[in-house]
Amino acid sequence: MRTPHHPEAAHGRGAPSANVSTRFGLPVRKVDGDWRDHMESLDGPPVKLRTHVTEEHPKTILSFNNSPDVPFDRSINAYRGCEHGCVYCYARPTHAYHDLSPGLDFEAQLFAKPGAADLLRKTLSKSGYRPAPIALGTNTDPYQPIEKRYEITKQILEVCLDARHPVTITTKSNRLLRDADLLKEMARRKLVAVAISVTTLDAKLSSKLEPRCTSPAKRIKALGKLVELGVPVHCSISPIIPAITDEFMEGIIEAAAAVGVKSANWIPLRLPHEVAPLFREWLAVHYPDRASKVMSIVRSIRGGKDNDPDFFTRMKPQGVWADMFRARFRIACKRAGVGHGRTAPSFELNCAKFRPPEIGGQMRLF
Repeated sequence: MRTPHHPEAAHGRGAPSANVSTRFGLPVRKVDGDWRDHMESLDGPPVKLRTHVTEEHPKTILSFNNSPDVPFDRSINAYRGCEHGCVYCYARPTHAYHDLSPGLDFEAQLFAKPGAADLLRKTLSKSGYRPAPIALGTNTDPYQPIEKRYEITKQILEVCLDARHPVTITTKSNRLLRDADLLKEMARRKLVAVAISVTTLDAKLSSKLEPRCTSPAKRIKALGKLVELGVPVHCSISPIIPAITDEFMEGIIEAAAAVGVKSANWIPLRLPHEVAPLFREWLAVHYPDRASKVMSIVRSIRGGKDNDPDFFTRMKPQGVWADMFRARFRIACKRAGVGHGRTAPSFELNCAKFRPPEIGGQMRLF
C-alpha cells in the first residue's frame, strides 16, 4: 500500500503527514523504484487537499461507556473525523481502524450520519429506555464546519428538546450560536450545558495547532453570548501543552471570567497511539527549537511515557510540572472568581420531565 504524501498539507491543515497506521497490521509501501515514487517530479506538486464527506447509516446512534474517568455514560458522535485539524486530537487514532490515516485523512476524509436524529428518536421511544444526559462532542466536534451543511447536531437538539432529554455539548466553535434559540429554550428547561475549549489566546499559534477552528477571540465571545442567553457554560483550557500553550492559562481564565463564565477546568495533553508520532512531526515542523523540551515535560507527567492510557491515571498527570500547573490554575481561578475543577463540571440537568418522543409524527416542542 502506498503511503500518501501531501507536501503542502501543512498549510491550512493540522497534520504534517498522511501516514497510514500499521497498528492493525496494514502493510506500508516502501520506496522501491516504482514510477509512483517520482510522481511529484513528473507531474508537479499534488493538487490542494480537499475535504471529502461520506454519508453513513449506522443501525444505532447512542454509544455507552462505563469509564471511571468521564462524567457521562452515553454519547452521540454525529461525525467521524474532524475538519478542525487539531494536531493534538486524541480521537485521531479512530481513523486507523478504517484503514485511513490518523493524520491528514482524519481531517479531510470525513463521515456524516444524516439519520442520527431519527435513530435517536427511535432509541428514546423504547419502553426500557432510562434518561441520563447525552454528551455531544466527546470524540469529534459536533459544530465542525460541515455542520453548516448537514445540521445533524441541530436536529439532535430538536429531538432532545421535544423529548425533554438533557444534553451536554463540548465544542471549539462559535457555530453553536446558530442554534441560539434552541439552546436558550433548552437552558430554560435545564436541558443543556455547554463547554467551549480554549487552547490559546494567540491566533497565530491557534492557526498552527487547530487550523480550521474558530479563533480564540470568537470562542471567548461565544462564551459570553451563552452567558447572556442563560445557558450553563464552562470554559475548558485544553489541552495544556507544556512550553507551548501553558503560558496562556491565566489569560484564558481572566478572559472567560470577564464575559461572565463561572466554571473552568484544564486537561493535560494526551498522546494515544498514532497521535504521539504525529505530534512529534508537528513539533519538528513548527517548534524544532523546543521539541525535546516539550516531550521531556510530557513524559515527566506521564510516568516516563508519551502517554498513559490507564483508567484513573490517564487524566491525572503526576510530577512537579503537573503540580505547578495545578497550583497556577487554582490561583488564577481564585483571583478571577471562577469555580474550578480537574474534570468537566456537574451541571444540574433535569431528567424528570423526559417524555418518549412520538415516532412518525410532528415534534411537539411545547
